[in-house]
Amino acid sequence: MKKPIVWGLPFTLSFEPTTTCNLSCPECPSGLKNFTRKIGDSEWEKYQKWINEVHTHLIYLYLYFQGEPFMNKDFCKMIKAAHDKNIYTVTSTNGHFLTTRVAEEVVASGLDRLIISIDGSTQEVYEQYRKGGKLEKVLQGTQNMIDAKRKLNSKKPYIIFQMLVVAPNEHQIEEVKAIGKKMGVDKVILKTAQIYDFEQGNELIPKQDTYSRYKKRADGTYTIKNEMKNQCWKLWHSAVSTFDGQILPCCFDKDAQYTMGKWDDADFHSIWKSKNYDDFRQKLILSRSQIDICKNCSEGTKVWESI
Repeated sequence: MKKPIVWGLPFTLSFEPTTTCNLSCPECPSGLKNFTRKIGDSEWEKYQKWINEVHTHLIYLYLYFQGEPFMNKDFCKMIKAAHDKNIYTVTSTNGHFLTTRVAEEVVASGLDRLIISIDGSTQEVYEQYRKGGKLEKVLQGTQNMIDAKRKLNSKKPYIIFQMLVVAPNEHQIEEVKAIGKKMGVDKVILKTAQIYDFEQGNELIPKQDTYSRYKKRADGTYTIKNEMKNQCWKLWHSAVSTFDGQILPCCFDKDAQYTMGKWDDADFHSIWKSKNYDDFRQKLILSRSQIDICKNCSEGTKVWESI
């Protein structure tokens, strides 16, 4: 119908506990420390108000956006608050803060799914993307989680190793799978990488086409594989909240260019059905290619493989 009609409320939301990160990954605003928006940690009291407002229609909550979630001191409390309202919770971490104590707190919080980034099977390769990271810490943190589940007799969280496949590590895919199988994680996922400057080629673009979001043209330049259709289901079922309550249309808006509203100014339901949000949906339906954050969108080009 080409109209921005919204009948219901989103059943999936992402919430950003913090913009802070301990690593310096080259394709991440948190790692590069180059945000133009405000940075900081979510306040516990504001998060409580937020979760109390949206829990009635929420099924699935991503407790991450930018930053390393476990660097927020209240993070496990945030998980538990959502869990206590019967919301399925998932988070993603670089695995450097999963001490024995934290691992037990995570299990006790009721977290449903834990994604741990492991971008190489050796330190030399791992640190080429996860700059400042220690693979040994990631593996130890994973083991701490497995031990905590066993100690507390819990089947949760479901533990996933996620490998962001880039040129420096693509030769270690099978080795990463083998590490995951040996340790006893529940799944190993391979994820394609979003690269900002890809048009003229980039040293991070994998040589194996299967693991690349981009394809090479005859003239040697690159383009994204996706067909740019004037549609996107995310604008009808999900939204993203920054740590300070800015509501964004999706996770590709890392620098909050398209703020739909702020929790300090209005309740979420009003923002979701506001003229501002509808105008953005209408713009996407008519010409998605005119929206900056859509130009490098990877929906449909991610790779999922498991052990």
